[in-house]
Amino acid sequence: MKENDVKNLPIGVIDSGVGGLSVLKWLQEKMPHEKFVYIGDTARCPYGNAHTEDEIYGFSAQMVMTLGKKGIKALVVACNTISMLGKDSMRFGYDFPIITMSKGVNLLLSTSKNKQIGIFATPFTISKELHRKEILEADPEAKVTTVACPDFVPLIEGEKFDSLKLRVTIGKYCQELRKNNCDTLLLACTHYPFIRKEIEREMQGALTVVDPAEQTAMDVIEALGKDLLKDTGEGKSIICGTSNVSKIRRLAEKMLDLKKCEFMEIKLVDL
Repeated sequence: MKENDVKNLPIGVIDSGVGGLSVLKWLQEKMPHEKFVYIGDTARCPYGNAHTEDEIYGFSAQMVMTLGKKGIKALVVACNTISMLGKDSMRFGYDFPIITMSKGVNLLLSTSKNKQIGIFATPFTISKELHRKEILEADPEAKVTTVACPDFVPLIEGEKFDSLKLRVTIGKYCQELRKNNCDTLLLACTHYPFIRKEIEREMQGALTVVDPAEQTAMDVIEALGKDLLKDTGEGKSIICGTSNVSKIRRLAEKMLDLKKCEFMEIKLVDL
């Protein structure tokens, strides 16, 4: 395929559900001329609570191969749980660049004043301890409090934004942050920016919340380089789900300009 033909291909984005829309927001903002094809596996979400590593690998393979058959010039893994598998495990013979979620370490350490850092993530992501290890490699004096938050994704996917249950759940998870005097919090799941304001309200200004999605978008720009990055044309996004596309559309409205989006339900390729 000629270089110019590759340049005009869309960028693929995958997530376990709707959380990756928070990453797509930054991708659209940083690359306004690009076309994106987003797949959220809403039929089997959440990945990070109830599925084994082998299951998550298989689900991810289906999404990658679905996009690979369509043709993309890069793949963005807009999900921390899938990112824990490592980009090399998702290549499946394709040669397009794969960009996984940034861990936001430099931003975390430059933001924190007392080196007390909190991490909210799914149980699977927490179990891998990759965020903690990378932070401590960068600054051995940092103190890291990891909090597994299994209830967040079901509440967000269930659109329970104004519910008492969400407020109680946020309060429960924030107890560890208060106990350890954390002044900075990493949202290490792409779903969590949907409730960023609620978390900040609970902590009453006691900490700064960091979303690594912006850095992830900058990583995509670097991976594409000048030769593959589009600088003309109108950008748009095709947002696909494996179920309940009407819900995806409602949640997308919280993050995206819907005039630049199309929505559809799809079936993933069989392995």
